[in-house]
Amino acid sequence: MEELHQWMEAQFAGHKTEPNSGLGKAISYLLRHWTKLTLFLRQQGAPLDNNVVERALKKAILRRKNALFDKTMNGAREGDLFMSLIHTCELNKVNPFDYLTELLRHPAEITVRPAEWLPWNYPRVATAVAA
Repeated sequence: MEELHQWMEAQFAGHKTEPNSGLGKAISYLLRHWTKLTLFLRQQGAPLDNNVVERALKKAILRRKNALFDKTMNGAREGDLFMSLIHTCELNKVNPFDYLTELLRHPAEITVRPAEWLPWNYPRVATAVAA
């Protein structure tokens, strides 16, 4: 990366690249933001991509697009609730369909102890109910 930085500076210092050209603009951008763009190099093991964040944002964007078809505000709130539950299930490695089905099958137990039926507690509860 240091070699790249030196090469970019040499392009302007030696008048090898015109600052207004496409390459010149790209080099100017990199040099202007060099510290921030190379920040991840200072942390050992830092990921080179942010695919996890991008996947999470895709779910929110998909919900936003689907919300265009909600007929009422209450319908929109319900859709948001279910999307949030589904995403929380996925984050906790719980099958969303099975989870929501079990919620419908056990309303009395959920009323008594709702915290035990949250997605992160569900695998323990599911094995106890199955036994």
